[in-house]
Amino acid sequence: MITCQKHLFSLPNDISYLNVAYMSPLLKSVQAAGREGIETKVRPYELSIDSFFSPPEHLKALFSQVIQAGDKDRIALVPSVSYGIANVANNLKAKPGDRIILLEEQFPSNVYSWQRKAAETGAELVYIASPKDMQNKGKLWNQAILDAIDERTVLVALPHVHWSEGIVFDLKSIREKTRQHNAWMVIDGTQSVGALAFSVQEFQPDALIAGGYKWLLGPYSMGLAYYSEAFDNGLPIEDSWMNRLNSEDFSGLVNYQPVYKPKAQRYAVGQYSNFIGVPMQIAALEQVLEWGVDNIQAYCDAISKPAIQQFREQGFELCEDEQRSKHLIGVKLPAHIRPDELKASFQKEKVYVSVRGQYLRIAPHLYNTTDDFERLLACMSTLS
Repeated sequence: MITCQKHLFSLPNDISYLNVAYMSPLLKSVQAAGREGIETKVRPYELSIDSFFSPPEHLKALFSQVIQAGDKDRIALVPSVSYGIANVANNLKAKPGDRIILLEEQFPSNVYSWQRKAAETGAELVYIASPKDMQNKGKLWNQAILDAIDERTVLVALPHVHWSEGIVFDLKSIREKTRQHNAWMVIDGTQSVGALAFSVQEFQPDALIAGGYKWLLGPYSMGLAYYSEAFDNGLPIEDSWMNRLNSEDFSGLVNYQPVYKPKAQRYAVGQYSNFIGVPMQIAALEQVLEWGVDNIQAYCDAISKPAIQQFREQGFELCEDEQRSKHLIGVKLPAHIRPDELKASFQKEKVYVSVRGQYLRIAPHLYNTTDDFERLLACMSTLS
């Protein structure tokens, strides 16, 4: 199994950072790529036409490998999940009586566009409630989603991993059910892609969008999106000169081109060359691929197991191991523990996690060890 990789990050030794689900730290290699990108902008006279297009193409190829898409032209660079979702909503055909299925307490970037779409078209939003009982919660929630999909459904929009509880959704079964009713399946992969295996070939989503600053270890305001053939003739939310055919020919840019570049390339954000952010995200994905996503998941599982056992012995509730991710762990807090007191205890001991609603969200990575979990448990013991 892969060993601790803390030497590749610039994290102080006196902190325990268990909060990638909030924001990842930068690898040293990503820091260096960012500095080099700044130097590039310092000397713009060294930029060539190739500088605008080749690095983004390389980044698309890397992300295609991470998600097993098989075709980099199915990838678009976006600044955020909400941008990528807006492209999907812009092309969804809906009418009164149609249903858009979401999850209760889903992250808002994959909700607001659907609220607007429903208001514009008269379609109905259906929120699938989270089961109240922790026993078999993931299994019950997945079944409730499947039961809700019927002939009225035009779209199911959900994450791969729930952002506060770590429940893994059964995308393969959900895809099969949506196919039966000609409905789209759109995935927010921000809390999974890069740490939990995701295969476009297996799950076959209509669209997958992932923010780059969490498990993809990149900078803020960088994201990547996959769009299937369902979007090949769609309308993007932005008309950028870079997304049109032959945009590499700078001498002919005023010969306005009505044709978009093929496949997903029409959905990329304008100025996607991003001479600082793109090299940083490239360096991050190269490292993720070198490690292997399965190895990241296995490492997080190994270092968290002893602590999870102790949480259960102390009466804290977690989803069953086979129904949750190993890189994002939701521990349900008992009613007597006040979140403000918990945060104060963590801050005092330099332990960094998130409290999301009634859940303590723990999100380790390869720079963590069992020692970080022991420090976390020590903080919890003062309040339990």
